[in-house]
Amino acid sequence: MRIYNTTRGIIVNHNEQYFLSEEQNWNVFVNRSNLFEAVSNELQHLKANDQLQELITSALLVPIADQEVWASGVTYFRSREARIEESKDAKGGDFYTRVYDAERPELFFKAPAHRTVGPGGEVRIRKDSKWNVPEPELTLFICSAGTIEGYTIGNDMSSRDIEGENPLYLPQAKSYNGAAALGPCLLVQEKPINPDTRINMEIIRDFAVVFSDHISINQMKRKHTELVSYLFRELDFPHGVFLMTGTGIIPHDDFTLHAGDLVKITIAEIGTLINTVA
Repeated sequence: MRIYNTTRGIIVNHNEQYFLSEEQNWNVFVNRSNLFEAVSNELQHLKANDQLQELITSALLVPIADQEVWASGVTYFRSREARIEESKDAKGGDFYTRVYDAERPELFFKAPAHRTVGPGGEVRIRKDSKWNVPEPELTLFICSAGTIEGYTIGNDMSSRDIEGENPLYLPQAKSYNGAAALGPCLLVQEKPINPDTRINMEIIRDFAVVFSDHISINQMKRKHTELVSYLFRELDFPHGVFLMTGTGIIPHDDFTLHAGDLVKITIAEIGTLINTVA
């Protein structure tokens, strides 16, 4: 099932039918263990309404309320190689090799809800950066009890030159206004997402595709549960939390985003997240 946050309330798409939830508080609705079972039981008492389908495009909001967004780094081999390359002049590449092979993963705070944009929103490139890329990532929703309850698409906007200058600049390269996007929905299902699930990204400039690539999430070095266990070791999240799981799609080193570019990230089971670069 897919759960959408809209201006009309929370809409559930299940078995090709659309339902308007009686619970309209996003925090309350999503922050539950066994979310698939809980929502399935609630739908038995609701009447399907196919007219709700049009609201999924015309009234869609970012699927977040009071949750934080966190992110994982260097979880794909391609990411490891890119981080080493961009930081070689600063002699910081060894850090990325070591974290890729280490027991402890790289985790960092990405964005609060008010800095996170949704489908159709504008993601940003920093004015003090000259090398910027989107990073398409499968993103987990974890409830406050620490269990993975859903999946969405994340765009982890990154300033590669700032991070490459010095790994200690990571927060500035990763966390700023409009640096995170989520959407279009929350995929909730009985079983974990299929490891063969593919992430696709296109970047369109002046109506032409200037970059396109894809990767399967089975190329991740770390398990989702492993990342979650480290995130929850010394942190609590009263409304749940979103965790971006890293990227294996990185444009070539002479590519940088321009204002006006369109970024399209697709995960078939979830949908497509489309954002314009500002």
